[in-house]
Amino acid sequence: MNLKTYNPTTPSLRNLIQLNNKNLTKKPLLKSKIKKLKQKIGRNHSGKITASHKSTGHKKQYRQIDYLRTKESTCIVVSLEYDPFRTSNIAATYDIISRKFSYIVAPKKLAVGDIVKSGRNADIKNGHSLPIEKIPIGCLIHNVAPKTNYMAQISRAAGTFSQLIEKTANFGRIKLSSGEQRTLSINCFATIGIVSNEFSLLTNLGKAGRSRWLGRRPKVRGVAMNPIDHPHEVVKVKPQEAVPQLLLGVNLLKEVKLAVLKTSK
Repeated sequence: MNLKTYNPTTPSLRNLIQLNNKNLTKKPLLKSKIKKLKQKIGRNHSGKITASHKSTGHKKQYRQIDYLRTKESTCIVVSLEYDPFRTSNIAATYDIISRKFSYIVAPKKLAVGDIVKSGRNADIKNGHSLPIEKIPIGCLIHNVAPKTNYMAQISRAAGTFSQLIEKTANFGRIKLSSGEQRTLSINCFATIGIVSNEFSLLTNLGKAGRSRWLGRRPKVRGVAMNPIDHPHEVVKVKPQEAVPQLLLGVNLLKEVKLAVLKTSK
């Protein structure tokens, strides 16, 4: 298994489980395909928090991935790299025909030096991109486009895949790894194989600080908050206390008015 554990010399290393990425290149190869993204950290234009439990985390740069592999191309895999914005690995490829570099989502068992093709005349091999019309029934695919001439949006996370279970003259039906079934046009493109990094689900961060590096803030239960700190602003009463719940606002004002009237009498 492609996982590694550590000798528990500190408490944070005791439960730490990480992926063994010895086969990955340490530095990104394609500098022109890397750009900075503004971190929104769950706030709107006025600076108010609209999505909870988000922070900036460690600095990271976005890799531009080629999700529209519809043209005829023959590429050679130059390097396999880590991508901080996704769970799967990515592969840097060089197109022999157009003489351009690009990043693609690396499928399982892809190695440096392999040839990956795309287009209607591509072979049915691991990493090749071709329309559903040319893919045999029962084949495992990923990077599936939902519509014709759309970028791939289905089965892109680590270890995910879809299976082509039925084809007609105009449509094809695929089954996702979640069990969901979708009907697509036979002109939609898909890539043969399973997405890499299938063991990423088995990793363990080991400590809270590593979660903060990833941009995740602590989560607090709504019951443990004061009403003003919760978006709903509802007074939550514990079940063992036989007291009806009081909503802030109109109901609370009614209770206060009744109490004032009783004291005045």
